[in-house]
This record gives sequence, structure tokens and C-alpha cells, in this order.
Amino acid sequence: MDAHGGDDIGSIGNRLNWLRAGVLGANDGIVSVAGIVIGVAGATADRSTILISGVAGLVAGAFSMAGGEYTSVSTQRDTESTLVEAERRELRDDPGAAEDELAESLERRGLSAATARSAARELSAGDPLRAHAAVEFGLDPDDLTNPWHAAVSSFIAFTCGALLPLLAITLLPDGARVWGCALAVVAALAITGYTSAHLGGAAKGPAMLRIMAVGAATMIVTYAVGSAFGIAA
Repeated sequence: MDAHGGDDIGSIGNRLNWLRAGVLGANDGIVSVAGIVIGVAGATADRSTILISGVAGLVAGAFSMAGGEYTSVSTQRDTESTLVEAERRELRDDPGAAEDELAESLERRGLSAATARSAARELSAGDPLRAHAAVEFGLDPDDLTNPWHAAVSSFIAFTCGALLPLLAITLLPDGARVWGCALAVVAALAITGYTSAHLGGAAKGPAMLRIMAVGAATMIVTYAVGSAFGIAA
């Protein structure tokens, strides 16, 4: 077992966190702004009004998503830091007990008691904090989850996702505006649903259908609301 295995664990965890935030941000950007622009299009045919509403939704949503991701991941990082510091104190104050815990963790992973004890002793002889954090918590003390990565990823992804319905509904001709935007949104949601399922190792078909249904329902409801209070179909 590699005492520096935490490098891979921490890097993979951060990459997955970045990807998760990106996919979620893109999906939210598509659905949120599609709902806004199609709702407004149900109320008015004025292109500038639709565009302004969409841009406002894009800016507000991007900052909201980034702020939410930063807050959430900061809490996760605080928890990781607490675990690492507790392990650091235990290694300093009672290294024998810390080695016992490491051996027990290795035993739970399938090693025999003798092999687990030998591996724990060998790992602790190198970089004990890194070894203990990697085996017991799946963490790298030098590469904890980064809230800024999640926030920036979410901000950019939301913006990119939001641009699709915004551009579609403002660039398409009047007759094809709503339906063209809706079709583009559903197709984009199919891609994000496939991607999120692939990253999570889940069944792709149900994930795609769920998110496409949510997006379609959002657009139908907001268009109906806009039409009920507006002056143009």
C-alpha cells in the first residue's frame, strides 16, 4: 500500500467535486433561464423585454449557484480539516492508539490481523498523518476539497447553460421562437442528464428522462403563467 495514496484520493475527490458542480450548474442554468424566457415570451413578444429578463436571470442565477456551492463546500472542507487536525493530535499525543486504529481500518478492508498490523506500522513509519488520513477518511491533508473550485465551476457552468435558452429565444424568428427554444433546451438537458448519470455510475435512460421531464414541465408551466397575464402568445 502506498503511503502517498492520499494524493490520488484527494485529486480524484476534487475532480469529482468540480465535475459535479459543473454538471449541476449547467443543468440549473438551462432550466432556470429557459423557464424565465419562455414565461416572459408567453406574456410578450417584445424581444428586448425577453432578452433583459433572461440576462437578469442568468446573472442572478450564476451568482446564487456559485455562492451556494462555496458555502456548501466550505462546510465540507471545515469538516475535513477537523478530522485531519484530530488525527494530527492523536498521532502526537498517542501514536500507539493511532496505529491501532489504522490497523483496524486495514482489517476492515480485508487484510488479516497480522498483515494489517505490519502494513500500519510500515505506513506510519513514513508520513503517518497522510497515511492515516488516506486510509481512515479518504483524505489528503495537503489537498482538501476546495470551495473556490466548486464555486467557479458552478458559476461558469450555469452561465454556459443559461446562454443556450437565452440565445435560442432571442435569435430565432418569432414563429419558431418558443418551440425552437424548448427543443434546444430538452436536447441540452438530455446531454446533462446523460453526463450526470455517467459520472455517478447510474442508469442513463431514467436520469435523462427525469431531467427532461422537469425541464419540459418548467417551460410549460411558466409559459402558461406568462400567457395568462400577458398580451402575446
